[in-house]
Amino acid sequence: MAYAVEEREGFSVLYLTGEVDLSCSPNARKAILDCLQNKRNLLVDLSEVTYIDSSGVASLVEGYQLSRTLELDFSLVRVSDAAMNVLRLARLDHVFPIYPSLEAHLEGK
Repeated sequence: MAYAVEEREGFSVLYLTGEVDLSCSPNARKAILDCLQNKRNLLVDLSEVTYIDSSGVASLVEGYQLSRTLELDFSLVRVSDAAMNVLRLARLDHVFPIYPSLEAHLEGK
């Protein structure tokens, strides 16, 4: 897994790529929590995620929970089919705010 953070006006975009599994989910978790602890609304782009396991999903859930505590926005954008299948299986596709694109999020759709 690799990641990059892009700072935008009012929010950060975290781009995750590759496999988000037990071996690298601590890095994903740290990236998510760092963005939120900097008091930044966060969009997580999962378009390049080829695989995500329960530890990767747990990192997303932890980030979502922290965002609620800090009263910040936390959304998923451009979710890959592989990631969406896992989110649906875990019934989290109705928990996370999910948008098909960054533009759709900005428009509130």
